[in-house]
Amino acid sequence: MAAPTAGITDFGDSETLIDIVAPSPSTPRLDLTRYVDYVRDPAAGAIATFEGTTRDTFEGRRVVELRYEAYVPMAARQIAGVCAAARAAWSLCRIAVAHRLGTVPVGEASVFVAASSVHRADAMEACRFVIDEIKASVPIWKKEVYEDGEVWKENQEFLDRRPTIAGGGTL
Repeated sequence: MAAPTAGITDFGDSETLIDIVAPSPSTPRLDLTRYVDYVRDPAAGAIATFEGTTRDTFEGRRVVELRYEAYVPMAARQIAGVCAAARAAWSLCRIAVAHRLGTVPVGEASVFVAASSVHRADAMEACRFVIDEIKASVPIWKKEVYEDGEVWKENQEFLDRRPTIAGGGTL
């Protein structure tokens, strides 16, 4: 697993905050207030958020925890590109994205997206776009740990984009 980092990733956009976070004893959870406060802007009439949490069951199996790994430099660059695409498509004031690495227990947040805009539609649509794109294209890998085993997960968003090989197979 790549060494986790945290903090603002500067890709020439002072209105975007990207955190890829390895929880530590002093900060065991994502600080959701930090990200909402970051996107708060006097020009914004709306702030939309998405919080992805660890659920306790999946397809009838009891989930104990999720474990995330990432290639952090590439993940940060990819998230920055997703945020730039959101800015190109919607009129946004600010965007914040945070993703945890390591173990995330049931009920805790693993990913958080916040977007602010003058009007709610832009913030809400951009927020959904950002989380869908992160799940489809960012090199962050999730292992779901059950009471009776574990499995690396592929996001449906990724699978939906997977190219097919002539003859019906997939890559």
